[in-house]
Amino acid sequence: MAIGQLPLPAAALIFSRIVQERGKMSHLRVATWNVNSVRARLAHVETFVEQSQPDILCLQETKVTDNEFPLKSFAKMGYEHYAIAGQKSYNGVAIFSKIPFVTTEPIQWCGKDDKRHLAITLETGMEIHNFYVPAGGDIADVALNDKFAHKLDFMTEMADWFAERRTDDNKMILVGDLNVAPFETDVWNHKQLLKVVSHTPIEVEHMARMYESHGWIDAMRHFVPEPEPLFSWWSYRARDWRASNRGRRLDHVWVTPALKPHLKAMEIAFTSRDWEKPSDHAPVIVDFDLTGMR
Repeated sequence: MAIGQLPLPAAALIFSRIVQERGKMSHLRVATWNVNSVRARLAHVETFVEQSQPDILCLQETKVTDNEFPLKSFAKMGYEHYAIAGQKSYNGVAIFSKIPFVTTEPIQWCGKDDKRHLAITLETGMEIHNFYVPAGGDIADVALNDKFAHKLDFMTEMADWFAERRTDDNKMILVGDLNVAPFETDVWNHKQLLKVVSHTPIEVEHMARMYESHGWIDAMRHFVPEPEPLFSWWSYRARDWRASNRGRRLDHVWVTPALKPHLKAMEIAFTSRDWEKPSDHAPVIVDFDLTGMR
């Protein structure tokens, strides 16, 4: 893991100071995106940041070691503060912020240092957790598939960890690619996907336990309640992802009850899926109105 503060170009530095002042006043914009290789899609990240201007950007599947991470590009985007945890070709998470933060010690979930989690704490005391939950392979059977067993163990450990830290006034945001689509309308066809990894009943049960562990609020469904379909991922296999729309909601933003009154807006940046050689995930953006937050 690496953390630090980047020297910003003059224009970005001015903008960063404006954002910090704005953040102190009332507003926070958090974005999460499984970018599926930050170096391969750096231009996409730059376009997204220019269009959406998140104060805090959480990335998953960065697929790059810390010493090869394109940090200078993020400085040019106005991100002065960062925490990254990566490895070659697989996994990897990163948090970039225009607001100062401190980091917590990394956790080796299930005893593996496989770069799937980062956590930061803002000066307000708000915690942000960025997760990349194991995908689980193709076979939904723990006896036949070690990857699926690891996924369930990882989710169990997450639920236990957050349950132990639960308090009424915790201010936490949990984001990331959690690799589970929990509701019937989080997938394009519930019945057809019941035996497909990411929507099996046992995964949904494990996610429900995670959800209950801290009394989490599903920020995306807060704004788009069931039964309206809601997706954030579309397979590369579809020639025309919009026409087929065989999506799943694998990306999530959860908040603790203390932050529910501060939820302001949510957006899935679908248009990124139209870009040349895109990630198969679209970014998710959540806005917070922090007025009156203690």
